[in-house]
Amino acid sequence: MQLSYGPRNNIAYIRLREKIAEVETLRISDELNIDLAPDGTVYGIELLNANAQLYGTEGASLVVWNEQLQLRRQISLGEA
Repeated sequence: MQLSYGPRNNIAYIRLREKIAEVETLRISDELNIDLAPDGTVYGIELLNANAQLYGTEGASLVVWNEQLQLRRQISLGEA
């Protein structure tokens, strides 16, 4: 999994699978697109207006939760 952010366009992308040639994009809302691989699995998630979606009232962080192992890791994304 990879999270990338482009401050110029304020877009974040969460890639869940290795790079593939083509995806189908589903527009969920004005701020959310989902890319599907040809086999129907989710390839990635695009967050438009990413600052508003990633930065909460307590700053920005990415929380990775492994439910099976009951492990939680929080990664700071910096300041807004």
